Amino acid sequence: MGTRGLGRAPGRTRHALFAVLVTLAALSLGACGSSDFANEPRAAAPIAVTARVATGQVEVSPDHFGAGLVTLTIANLSDSPVRFTLSGPKNAATGPIPPGAPADLKLNLPQGSYRAAAGQGGQTVPVKVGPERRGSQNQLLQP
Repeated sequence: MGTRGLGRAPGRTRHALFAVLVTLAALSLGACGSSDFANEPRAAAPIAVTARVATGQVEVSPDHFGAGLVTLTIANLSDSPVRFTLSGPKNAATGPIPPGAPADLKLNLPQGSYRAAAGQGGQTVPVKVGPERRGSQNQLLQP
């Protein structure tokens, strides 16, 4: 047997390996395509709304705002525990709020007319939720 065929095998292997590597590199670069994804508009930034509950009184500020995410902070300034309720197109309520303590409600409120109340038989105040607020798409320093 001669050694004539053995000298060619490593060269063929190198060429085949090189061809495989070039093909893999081309495929991996092709996978990095520049697909263009449309950005989905950012939702409106949440707003803070406060409610103050005193003996027989309820105040909500602001009492009109646009629909969307709302963090409602309720301060119980009365001498007894109260339960704050918001009724309208979407209903929400807190548990009992101890005297002198705050409570939070995080809501996504749709447009409509609401009534805010605290305690049984207490005063109710109107809260108006208008059309959806503008998105925060081009506002800087938003979460």
